[in-house]
Amino acid sequence: MTTKKGKVSQVIGPVVDIEFGEGNMPGIYNAVVVEKMDIVCEVAQHIGDGIARCIAMSSTDGISRGMEVKDTGSPITVPVGDEVLGRLFNV
Repeated sequence: MTTKKGKVSQVIGPVVDIEFGEGNMPGIYNAVVVEKMDIVCEVAQHIGDGIARCIAMSSTDGISRGMEVKDTGSPITVPVGDEVLGRLFNV
């Protein structure tokens, strides 16, 4: 399996538009990582012309156009264990 890579084309607050190109789009709800900053985003929408609209899971400060992004090929995951059983999380 080849890793799908793209480049940041626009950042507006927590919304990051990433250009992957036609036929190379990650799936909706896939996690993508801005490699230089190690910021995880979730693909929310395919807006056309090979661009995926994503929501950042942390601050987008420092992200700029042209930064390389990698598709993880899977949704966002959270490790779980006995410490989190029965707890509520405010995401």
